[in-house]
Amino acid sequence: MKMAHLITNCSFSTSPAVKTFSGSPSYHLNVGQLQNSKSSNLCFKSCSKRQKKSYVTCASAAVQGKTQTPLTGSQQASDQPSSKPKKVMVIGGDGYCGWATALHLSNKGYEVAIVDNLVRRLFDHQLGLDSLTPITSIQDRIRRWKSLTGKTIQLFIGDICDFEFLSEAFKSFEPDAAVHFGEQRSAPYSMIDRSRAVYTQHNNVIGTLNVLFAIKEYSEECHLVKLGTMGEYGTPNIDIEEGFITITHNGRTDTLPYPKQASSFYHLSKVHDSHNIAFTCKAWGIRATDLNQGVVYGLRTDETAMHEELSNRFDYDGVFGTALNRFCVQAAVGHPLTVYGKGGQTRGYLDIRDTVQCVELAIANPAKPGEFRVFNQFTEQFSVNELAKLVTAAGAKLGLDVQTKSVPNPRVEAEEHYYNAKHTKLIELGLVPHLLSDSLLDSLLNFAVQYKDRVDTAQIMPSVSWKKMGAKPRTVSV
Repeated sequence: MKMAHLITNCSFSTSPAVKTFSGSPSYHLNVGQLQNSKSSNLCFKSCSKRQKKSYVTCASAAVQGKTQTPLTGSQQASDQPSSKPKKVMVIGGDGYCGWATALHLSNKGYEVAIVDNLVRRLFDHQLGLDSLTPITSIQDRIRRWKSLTGKTIQLFIGDICDFEFLSEAFKSFEPDAAVHFGEQRSAPYSMIDRSRAVYTQHNNVIGTLNVLFAIKEYSEECHLVKLGTMGEYGTPNIDIEEGFITITHNGRTDTLPYPKQASSFYHLSKVHDSHNIAFTCKAWGIRATDLNQGVVYGLRTDETAMHEELSNRFDYDGVFGTALNRFCVQAAVGHPLTVYGKGGQTRGYLDIRDTVQCVELAIANPAKPGEFRVFNQFTEQFSVNELAKLVTAAGAKLGLDVQTKSVPNPRVEAEEHYYNAKHTKLIELGLVPHLLSDSLLDSLLNFAVQYKDRVDTAQIMPSVSWKKMGAKPRTVSV
């Protein structure tokens, strides 16, 4: 039987400031293998489409207490604040960057809703991985945030590849901006086997298409802030511009999208996203900012440091861990730093505190209707060898004997190359970067030492090969 969006097992209470829903339901996500049964101030809307169920979990949208309303670009120019907080939907708000961003925006006075299907937690169960930091459930995280700040974050649990679910979330929350982190974000994961490659492309490309259609149908003025990746550009032997390059060819000149040279099925999905977003800006008048983000490091922001239940995840394994975070954990447990190949691979890097700052700047200074903007989101460039030297020196100050080992490169990439990427647009908007310092490295290493008993050393070495991936599913821990 076709089920409309029904509210089940909930009681309602209202006050002048807030509407809450209470009940004690159980729910099962359509991603499978994740179940939860807790009493909470939550409301569950269930919807069925061809017997496929997805569930929307929502908490009150009210922001409690006194808040400072952020200004958009036009409001900053006129110095006239808006009459109510801007509503921001953070898609993928349970993840590494998404969780920190959701708290930061809420703390700045935005009205925030998180949309997530919690599949990132499922990946850990499937692959036998775990965060270095213990992380609590998304419900406990949100409850703790409200108890500390008085601010409520709405929560919608479901899959954005299910357009019916996403439509209900958009109609319910009516966002002014949508920050889109909700993608499978690991290159190695996309290269494990055929099924993970297909999942990555389907989840990322179809999910983003659904977001674009939801904006067009239900929230035409909504500004899309999409997290892309510097990996879309590859490592060309010319300077990397911010999204576009002016070319003169056979006597004619034009400004065109910068050439893309993706290096994994994950990076290719991001390229497809960028093309789809650019097209819909032109065809439908959508306003969008594509943040081509570098490699993120670090753990704490002002908000996640407020309580242990707000702690962010910290990945160190060969599938989801990023270079600097991995090196700090390896140093803490006495494992040689795993430099892939020659170690000359150079990329843009940024502190997670700058990730949340960049997103806020993009929201506060939105693109115009029909405008597709591209910002390169990083603050410094390092080679893998340079990172290894920095960690080695910082470890020595703490009494750690840090060694480095070159291991066969599991990826297909240039190991020595030219790299010079422009990144001025966010600085011009007011980004004040947190550059990599000795004090930050000391903090990361001390943190890794504190939790070193949680490290599974079997997950440190890379085990996903670009050249050896095949069609046969790999269903055990990688």
